[in-house]
Amino acid sequence: MSTSKTIQITEYGGPEVMKMVELAVGEPGEGQIRIRHKACGLNFIDVYQRTGLYPNPLPLTLGMEGAGIVEAVGAGVTHLKVGDRAAYASQPPGSYSEARVMPAKTVCRLPDAIDFDTGAAMMLKGLTAQYLLKRTLPQGGLQPGDFVLFHAAAGGVGLIACQWAKALGLQLIGTAGTDAKCKLALEHGAAHCINYSSEDFVKRVKEITGGKGVKVVYDSIGKDTFDKSLDCLRPLGLMASFGNASGPVPPFAPGILGAKGSLHLTRGTLFTHIATRETTQQMADDLFDVVGSGKVKIRIDQRYALADVAQAHRDLEARKTTGCSVLLP
Repeated sequence: MSTSKTIQITEYGGPEVMKMVELAVGEPGEGQIRIRHKACGLNFIDVYQRTGLYPNPLPLTLGMEGAGIVEAVGAGVTHLKVGDRAAYASQPPGSYSEARVMPAKTVCRLPDAIDFDTGAAMMLKGLTAQYLLKRTLPQGGLQPGDFVLFHAAAGGVGLIACQWAKALGLQLIGTAGTDAKCKLALEHGAAHCINYSSEDFVKRVKEITGGKGVKVVYDSIGKDTFDKSLDCLRPLGLMASFGNASGPVPPFAPGILGAKGSLHLTRGTLFTHIATRETTQQMADDLFDVVGSGKVKIRIDQRYALADVAQAHRDLEARKTTGCSVLLP
Protein backbone atom coordinates (compact mmCIF):
# COMPACT_ATOMS: atom_id res chain seq x y z
CA MET A 1 0.00 0.00 0.00
CA SER A 2 1.43 3.39 -0.99
CA THR A 3 1.45 6.50 1.18
CA SER A 4 0.82 10.15 0.47
CA LYS A 5 1.94 13.38 2.08
CA THR A 6 -1.39 15.01 2.89
CA ILE A 7 -2.58 18.30 4.44
CA GLN A 8 -5.09 17.48 7.16
CA ILE A 9 -7.00 19.35 9.87
CA THR A 10 -8.23 17.80 13.13
CA GLU A 11 -9.94 21.01 14.34
CA TYR A 12 -11.40 24.13 12.74
CA GLY A 13 -9.42 27.37 12.93
CA GLY A 14 -6.77 29.54 11.29
CA PRO A 15 -4.09 28.50 8.78
CA GLU A 16 -2.04 27.01 11.62
CA VAL A 17 -4.48 24.07 12.05
CA MET A 18 -3.32 22.58 8.73
CA LYS A 19 -0.71 19.86 9.30
CA MET A 20 1.21 17.68 6.86
CA VAL A 21 0.78 13.98 7.65
CA GLU A 22 1.63 10.73 5.88
CA LEU A 23 -1.49 8.69 5.07
CA ALA A 24 -1.95 5.28 3.48
CA VAL A 25 -3.61 5.30 0.05
CA GLY A 26 -5.39 2.07 -0.83
CA GLU A 27 -7.01 0.66 -3.95
CA PRO A 28 -10.08 2.29 -5.53
CA GLY A 29 -13.46 0.65 -4.95
CA GLU A 30 -16.42 0.57 -7.29
CA GLY A 31 -16.92 3.91 -9.05
CA GLN A 32 -13.58 5.24 -7.76
CA ILE A 33 -10.10 6.01 -9.08
CA ARG A 34 -6.71 6.64 -7.53
CA ILE A 35 -4.99 9.75 -8.85
CA ARG A 36 -1.44 10.99 -8.25
CA HIS A 37 -1.51 14.77 -8.25
CA LYS A 38 0.83 16.94 -10.29
CA ALA A 39 -0.86 20.14 -9.01
CA CYS A 40 -3.67 21.03 -6.60
CA GLY A 41 -6.00 24.00 -6.82
CA LEU A 42 -6.46 26.63 -4.09
CA ASN A 43 -9.93 28.14 -3.58
CA PHE A 44 -11.83 30.27 -1.08
CA ILE A 45 -14.12 27.31 -0.34
CA ASP A 46 -11.02 25.67 1.25
CA VAL A 47 -10.92 28.54 3.76
CA TYR A 48 -14.63 28.12 4.55
CA GLN A 49 -14.03 24.42 5.21
CA ARG A 50 -10.92 25.06 7.31
CA THR A 51 -12.74 27.54 9.54
CA GLY A 52 -15.88 25.41 9.84
CA LEU A 53 -18.17 27.87 8.03
CA TYR A 54 -18.83 24.89 5.76
CA PRO A 55 -18.53 22.03 8.26
CA ASN A 56 -17.21 18.58 7.34
CA PRO A 57 -16.40 15.50 9.45
CA LEU A 58 -12.95 15.69 11.07
CA PRO A 59 -10.16 14.82 10.51
CA LEU A 60 -10.42 16.43 7.07
CA THR A 61 -8.09 16.62 4.09
CA LEU A 62 -8.76 19.96 2.38
CA GLY A 63 -8.83 20.77 -1.33
CA MET A 64 -11.56 20.61 -3.98
CA GLU A 65 -9.66 20.43 -7.28
CA GLY A 66 -6.55 18.89 -8.74
CA ALA A 67 -4.87 17.43 -11.80
CA GLY A 68 -2.61 14.46 -12.27
CA ILE A 69 -2.28 10.90 -13.58
CA VAL A 70 -4.82 8.14 -13.02
CA GLU A 71 -2.95 5.31 -11.19
CA ALA A 72 -5.76 2.81 -10.66
CA VAL A 73 -9.39 2.42 -11.71
CA GLY A 74 -12.15 0.71 -9.76
CA ALA A 75 -15.00 -1.43 -11.04
CA GLY A 76 -17.65 0.29 -13.12
CA VAL A 77 -15.44 3.21 -14.24
CA THR A 78 -15.47 3.33 -18.04
CA HIS A 79 -14.54 6.93 -18.93
CA LEU A 80 -11.01 6.78 -17.45
CA LYS A 81 -8.11 4.32 -17.63
CA VAL A 82 -4.73 3.93 -15.94
CA GLY A 83 -2.24 6.47 -17.31
CA ASP A 84 -4.84 9.07 -18.32
CA ARG A 85 -4.11 12.71 -17.65
CA ALA A 86 -7.06 13.92 -15.60
CA ALA A 87 -8.44 16.94 -13.74
CA TYR A 88 -11.40 17.51 -11.46
CA ALA A 89 -13.43 19.67 -9.14
CA SER A 90 -15.03 17.29 -6.70
CA GLN A 91 -16.67 16.45 -3.43
CA PRO A 92 -15.53 15.18 -0.97
CA PRO A 93 -12.48 17.38 -0.29
CA GLY A 94 -9.04 15.78 -0.44
CA SER A 95 -6.87 17.29 -3.17
CA TYR A 96 -4.22 18.74 -0.81
CA SER A 97 -2.26 15.51 -1.16
CA GLU A 98 0.26 13.67 -3.30
CA ALA A 99 -2.31 10.98 -4.12
CA ARG A 100 -5.88 10.04 -3.20
CA VAL A 101 -8.70 7.62 -3.88
CA MET A 102 -11.84 9.48 -4.94
CA PRO A 103 -15.18 9.20 -6.80
CA ALA A 104 -14.58 9.02 -10.55
CA LYS A 105 -17.80 10.69 -11.73
CA THR A 106 -16.53 14.27 -11.64
CA VAL A 107 -13.01 13.45 -12.87
CA CYS A 108 -12.48 14.32 -16.54
CA ARG A 109 -9.73 13.44 -19.00
CA LEU A 110 -7.51 16.48 -19.41
CA PRO A 111 -6.79 17.41 -23.04
CA ASP A 112 -3.10 17.08 -23.96
CA ALA A 113 -2.97 20.77 -24.88
CA ILE A 114 -3.72 21.82 -21.28
CA ASP A 115 -0.88 21.42 -18.73
CA PHE A 116 -1.37 20.08 -15.20
CA ASP A 117 -0.97 23.44 -13.42
CA THR A 118 -3.66 24.93 -15.65
CA GLY A 119 -5.89 21.89 -15.20
CA ALA A 120 -5.65 22.12 -11.41
CA ALA A 121 -6.18 25.88 -11.42
CA MET A 122 -9.17 26.01 -13.73
CA MET A 123 -11.60 23.22 -12.90
CA LEU A 124 -13.48 24.58 -9.88
CA LYS A 125 -13.20 28.22 -10.94
CA GLY A 126 -13.80 27.56 -14.64
CA LEU A 127 -16.78 25.31 -14.05
CA THR A 128 -18.12 27.93 -11.64
CA ALA A 129 -17.83 30.60 -14.35
CA GLN A 130 -19.55 28.17 -16.74
CA TYR A 131 -22.58 27.54 -14.53
CA LEU A 132 -22.91 31.24 -13.76
CA LEU A 133 -22.69 32.61 -17.31
CA LYS A 134 -24.38 29.70 -19.09
CA ARG A 135 -26.79 28.16 -16.54
CA THR A 136 -27.67 30.93 -14.02
CA LEU A 137 -29.50 33.40 -16.19
CA PRO A 138 -32.02 36.21 -15.69
CA GLN A 139 -35.52 36.15 -17.11
CA GLY A 140 -35.21 36.10 -20.91
CA GLY A 141 -31.57 35.03 -20.75
CA LEU A 142 -28.53 37.10 -21.71
CA GLN A 143 -27.90 38.50 -25.19
CA PRO A 144 -24.79 40.15 -26.69
CA GLY A 145 -24.57 43.73 -25.45
CA ASP A 146 -26.26 43.03 -22.09
CA PHE A 147 -24.66 44.40 -18.93
CA VAL A 148 -23.77 42.10 -16.02
CA LEU A 149 -22.09 43.00 -12.73
CA PHE A 150 -19.37 40.67 -11.43
CA HIS A 151 -17.78 41.27 -8.03
CA ALA A 152 -14.16 40.25 -7.30
CA ALA A 153 -13.44 40.51 -11.02
CA ALA A 154 -9.66 40.13 -10.55
CA GLY A 155 -9.94 36.86 -8.62
CA GLY A 156 -9.66 33.35 -10.01
CA VAL A 157 -13.30 33.01 -11.04
CA GLY A 158 -13.49 36.69 -11.96
CA LEU A 159 -10.68 36.73 -14.52
CA ILE A 160 -12.13 33.66 -16.23
CA ALA A 161 -15.60 35.26 -16.21
CA CYS A 162 -14.25 38.54 -17.66
CA GLN A 163 -12.81 36.70 -20.66
CA TRP A 164 -15.75 34.34 -21.14
CA ALA A 165 -18.30 37.16 -20.89
CA LYS A 166 -16.40 39.08 -23.57
CA ALA A 167 -16.38 35.98 -25.79
CA LEU A 168 -20.18 35.82 -25.34
CA GLY A 169 -20.53 39.50 -26.31
CA LEU A 170 -21.58 40.61 -22.81
CA GLN A 171 -20.55 43.89 -21.22
CA LEU A 172 -19.15 42.80 -17.87
CA ILE A 173 -18.86 45.49 -15.21
CA GLY A 174 -16.34 44.27 -12.65
CA THR A 175 -15.54 45.44 -9.14
CA ALA A 176 -12.23 45.09 -7.32
CA GLY A 177 -10.52 46.62 -4.29
CA THR A 178 -7.51 48.32 -5.90
CA ASP A 179 -6.71 50.20 -9.09
CA ALA A 180 -4.18 47.49 -10.01
CA LYS A 181 -6.85 44.78 -9.73
CA CYS A 182 -9.26 46.88 -11.81
CA LYS A 183 -6.57 47.21 -14.49
CA LEU A 184 -6.14 43.43 -14.46
CA ALA A 185 -9.88 42.86 -14.94
CA LEU A 186 -9.99 45.34 -17.84
CA GLU A 187 -6.99 43.62 -19.46
CA HIS A 188 -8.93 40.35 -19.29
CA GLY A 189 -12.05 41.59 -21.02
CA ALA A 190 -14.14 43.51 -18.50
CA ALA A 191 -15.92 46.37 -20.26
CA HIS A 192 -15.68 48.49 -17.10
CA CYS A 193 -14.18 47.99 -13.63
CA ILE A 194 -15.07 49.88 -10.47
CA ASN A 195 -12.70 50.28 -7.52
CA TYR A 196 -15.17 49.80 -4.66
CA SER A 197 -12.60 51.20 -2.19
CA SER A 198 -12.78 54.65 -3.74
CA GLU A 199 -16.08 54.67 -5.71
CA ASP A 200 -19.75 53.98 -4.97
CA PHE A 201 -20.33 50.99 -7.22
CA VAL A 202 -24.13 51.45 -7.27
CA LYS A 203 -23.79 55.00 -8.57
CA ARG A 204 -21.20 53.97 -11.17
CA VAL A 205 -23.29 51.01 -12.38
CA LYS A 206 -26.27 53.33 -12.87
CA GLU A 207 -24.07 55.79 -14.79
CA ILE A 208 -22.62 53.06 -17.03
CA THR A 209 -26.06 51.56 -17.80
CA GLY A 210 -27.81 54.88 -18.41
CA GLY A 211 -29.79 54.53 -15.19
CA LYS A 212 -31.28 51.14 -16.11
CA GLY A 213 -29.17 48.81 -13.98
CA VAL A 214 -27.89 45.36 -14.92
CA LYS A 215 -29.81 42.18 -15.74
CA VAL A 216 -27.78 40.04 -13.32
CA VAL A 217 -25.28 40.46 -10.47
CA TYR A 218 -22.82 37.63 -9.78
CA ASP A 219 -21.74 38.07 -6.15
CA SER A 220 -19.18 35.94 -4.28
CA ILE A 221 -18.46 38.60 -1.63
CA GLY A 222 -21.61 38.14 0.46
CA LYS A 223 -22.38 40.33 3.46
CA ASP A 224 -20.49 43.49 2.40
CA THR A 225 -21.99 43.79 -1.09
CA PHE A 226 -25.40 42.09 -0.95
CA ASP A 227 -27.68 45.08 -0.25
CA LYS A 228 -25.95 47.36 -2.75
CA SER A 229 -25.91 44.60 -5.35
CA LEU A 230 -29.72 44.50 -5.24
CA ASP A 231 -29.73 48.24 -5.96
CA CYS A 232 -27.73 47.64 -9.15
CA LEU A 233 -30.41 45.44 -10.71
CA ARG A 234 -33.04 46.48 -13.23
CA PRO A 235 -36.64 45.38 -12.53
CA LEU A 236 -37.01 41.56 -12.75
CA GLY A 237 -33.22 41.26 -12.51
CA LEU A 238 -31.39 38.31 -10.98
CA MET A 239 -29.15 38.38 -7.91
CA ALA A 240 -26.89 35.32 -8.13
CA SER A 241 -25.06 34.85 -4.83
CA PHE A 242 -22.33 32.20 -4.98
CA GLY A 243 -19.92 32.91 -2.11
CA ASN A 244 -19.30 34.59 1.24
CA ALA A 245 -15.79 36.09 1.10
CA SER A 246 -16.83 38.86 3.53
CA GLY A 247 -19.09 36.61 5.59
CA PRO A 248 -22.56 35.13 5.12
CA VAL A 249 -25.48 37.37 4.13
CA PRO A 250 -27.66 38.05 7.20
CA PRO A 251 -31.37 37.14 7.14
CA PHE A 252 -33.61 39.63 5.32
CA ALA A 253 -37.30 40.07 4.54
CA PRO A 254 -38.22 38.69 1.07
CA GLY A 255 -40.51 41.73 0.62
CA ILE A 256 -37.36 43.75 -0.14
CA LEU A 257 -37.10 41.91 -3.47
CA GLY A 258 -40.59 43.07 -4.41
CA ALA A 259 -39.99 46.67 -3.39
CA LYS A 260 -36.77 46.84 -5.44
CA GLY A 261 -38.43 45.67 -8.67
CA SER A 262 -39.72 42.09 -8.34
CA LEU A 263 -36.15 40.80 -8.24
CA HIS A 264 -35.10 37.17 -8.45
CA LEU A 265 -32.56 35.68 -6.01
CA THR A 266 -30.61 32.44 -6.23
CA ARG A 267 -27.79 30.95 -4.15
CA GLY A 268 -25.91 28.58 -6.40
CA THR A 269 -23.24 26.00 -5.72
CA LEU A 270 -21.14 24.23 -8.33
CA PHE A 271 -21.74 20.80 -6.84
CA THR A 272 -25.46 20.89 -7.61
CA HIS A 273 -24.59 21.46 -11.27
CA ILE A 274 -21.97 18.69 -11.48
CA ALA A 275 -24.07 16.10 -9.64
CA THR A 276 -24.08 13.73 -12.62
CA ARG A 277 -21.30 12.37 -14.84
CA GLU A 278 -23.10 13.59 -17.98
CA THR A 279 -23.52 17.18 -16.81
CA THR A 280 -19.97 17.31 -15.45
CA GLN A 281 -18.56 16.21 -18.80
CA GLN A 282 -20.79 18.58 -20.77
CA MET A 283 -19.70 21.56 -18.65
CA ALA A 284 -16.04 20.49 -18.70
CA ASP A 285 -16.09 20.12 -22.49
CA ASP A 286 -17.43 23.68 -22.73
CA LEU A 287 -14.59 24.86 -20.47
CA PHE A 288 -11.92 22.87 -22.33
CA ASP A 289 -13.18 24.29 -25.64
CA VAL A 290 -13.08 27.91 -24.56
CA VAL A 291 -9.62 27.49 -22.98
CA GLY A 292 -8.33 25.48 -25.93
CA SER A 293 -9.52 28.18 -28.34
CA GLY A 294 -7.49 30.83 -26.49
CA LYS A 295 -10.60 32.92 -25.77
CA VAL A 296 -10.07 32.23 -22.07
CA LYS A 297 -6.54 32.09 -20.68
CA ILE A 298 -6.03 30.71 -17.17
CA ARG A 299 -3.79 33.08 -15.28
CA ILE A 300 -1.74 31.42 -12.50
CA ASP A 301 -0.15 34.18 -10.45
CA GLN A 302 0.85 32.19 -7.36
CA ARG A 303 2.52 28.79 -6.96
CA TYR A 304 3.23 27.34 -3.52
CA ALA A 305 4.81 24.11 -2.35
CA LEU A 306 2.21 21.89 -0.66
CA ALA A 307 4.19 22.31 2.59
CA ASP A 308 3.65 26.10 2.38
CA VAL A 309 -0.15 25.80 2.37
CA ALA A 310 -0.56 27.97 5.50
CA GLN A 311 1.06 30.93 3.73
CA ALA A 312 -1.13 30.31 0.69
CA HIS A 313 -4.25 30.53 2.88
CA ARG A 314 -2.99 33.69 4.60
CA ASP A 315 -2.41 35.35 1.23
CA LEU A 316 -5.85 34.26 -0.01
CA GLU A 317 -7.66 35.61 3.06
CA ALA A 318 -5.74 38.90 2.94
CA ARG A 319 -6.87 39.28 -0.72
CA LYS A 320 -3.22 39.47 -1.77
CA THR A 321 -3.71 36.97 -4.59
CA THR A 322 -4.82 37.61 -8.16
CA GLY A 323 -5.91 35.10 -10.77
CA CYS A 324 -5.44 31.46 -9.75
CA SER A 325 -3.09 29.78 -7.30
CA VAL A 326 -1.81 26.21 -7.23
CA LEU A 327 -0.12 23.98 -4.67
CA LEU A 328 2.65 21.72 -5.95
CA PRO A 329 3.05 18.35 -4.17
